[in-house]
Amino acid sequence: MRCPFCGHDDSQVKDSRPSEDGSAIRRRRQCSACAARFTTFERIQLRDLVVVKSGTEGARREPFDREKLLRSVSIACRKRPIDQVRIEQLVSGIQRQLETAGEGEVASTRIGEMVMDGLKGLDSVAYIRFASVYKDFREARDFEEFAGSVSEVARG
Repeated sequence: MRCPFCGHDDSQVKDSRPSEDGSAIRRRRQCSACAARFTTFERIQLRDLVVVKSGTEGARREPFDREKLLRSVSIACRKRPIDQVRIEQLVSGIQRQLETAGEGEVASTRIGEMVMDGLKGLDSVAYIRFASVYKDFREARDFEEFAGSVSEVARG
């Protein structure tokens, strides 16, 4: 493993343990050249996924990026009483569902719907935050209407 500090291509594993949510192995490493310590994560990847993004200029394709998904969910959950482990579990669950679905390509809208479903059960504020970006809210009325439908579902 290449050292992120000096670029040397040899490091020693000092400690290995499962991550908090059990979906990865966390390895603590030390560079044999500069002695800097850093952490890596090893995850199971069942298949390479390609995300198909729909837009006005046609369908664009890009590789699935777990970190990008984790960032967007984390932003929606920012300053909410949600443990990082729960966020990791949500993202890992979505990734696992996508990989085991048997398709090499997945629509970005499908991923968005999966995140919305997961956040709906996790935290209503995070759900509304994510929806505001995903559904491209333009004005305050969009928030009001969506929040009203969320509170009706919660009551019913």
